Amino acid sequence: MQYKNRIFLSFALTIGILLSAATVTPAQHSQDGSVDSATRTAVIDNLIKELNDGYVFPDVARSIESHLRKRQSEGAYDPVTSSQLFAQRLTEDVQSISKDKHLRVRFYAQPLPLRTEQGEPTEAEREQGRAYARRINFGFEKIERLNGNIGYIDLRGFSDHVAGAETVAAAMTFLANTDALIFDLRQNGGGSPFMVALISSYLFGDKPVHLNSLYWRKGDRTDDFWTKPEAAARKFPNKDVYILTSNRTFSAAEEFTYNLKNLKRATVIGETTGGGAHPGGLERLSDHFGAFIPTGRAISPITKTNWEGTGVEPDIKAPKEQALKIAYMTALKKSLDLMKDEMLKGPVRGMIDQLQKELDEMRSNRQ
Repeated sequence: MQYKNRIFLSFALTIGILLSAATVTPAQHSQDGSVDSATRTAVIDNLIKELNDGYVFPDVARSIESHLRKRQSEGAYDPVTSSQLFAQRLTEDVQSISKDKHLRVRFYAQPLPLRTEQGEPTEAEREQGRAYARRINFGFEKIERLNGNIGYIDLRGFSDHVAGAETVAAAMTFLANTDALIFDLRQNGGGSPFMVALISSYLFGDKPVHLNSLYWRKGDRTDDFWTKPEAAARKFPNKDVYILTSNRTFSAAEEFTYNLKNLKRATVIGETTGGGAHPGGLERLSDHFGAFIPTGRAISPITKTNWEGTGVEPDIKAPKEQALKIAYMTALKKSLDLMKDEMLKGPVRGMIDQLQKELDEMRSNRQ
């Protein structure tokens, strides 16, 4: 299906944008090149074409075209010889009109491959995505059973749901006997909605649950995303779930958060998320320039809208540095209330007291 391929392509080629910047070396960050007048013109022309052909809001695409042509006629880009700076200026200009945080232009030091069929990734692109997904363990940075029997998952990206299915199953099986689950998405920049649906399938029961829908401009169609109970090796429909967020939590990570919050399946703790709800794919503008063009928009079956531009508001607002301690302490307190064994209660009370002291110290240091 074209949609699956485009999402895969987006994940494969823009992973450095969406996931943790820690995987990119300083040298790669500083790579640049010179850009001449002919290249600037070609990039702008191709960007406008791609926007008019595929951007999810056609009227906004036309407004962006008018703005870019005006800037071009004013000579705003003529002095720019740095490729990185040119991409940055174009991103600023298109976002000033669209207010769309997914829509951006990037410079790539390595040439972008040509695709023979629009929307279809090449085999080299597919393998690039698979290799990267394996290297980052399909987004699962850390799985831990915290003292007091609380499960913790540091998830840095929503990766390939097919290749990563065994990793998801292993993580969820390891934490099957915990009293609660904490998903740490504070450094999660997004990825695949199919992986969002797969992980969510472990958190509900045997009946499919409608999580989200994606409307696509091309074809004027809507794709619905549901949990798939049969895909989950273990299911925890009654286990408490906590999601940690920061202002870096973005895209598919926001979808996971937004879905579970609106379904009243998780408590969100931390900061308001980044505000990107428009999926799409990377479009090649020249050998070294590409643009992520949002071609769709998320539609919640509950709110009938999405988090674009606003982000997801947490249930418990807190600086990102404090979010884990708050979630951990909240989970322990609830666990303590349900405990019947007095022998277990003392150590848990001690953990709660220690966490409270650490939180108080963190809050005092921020003042």
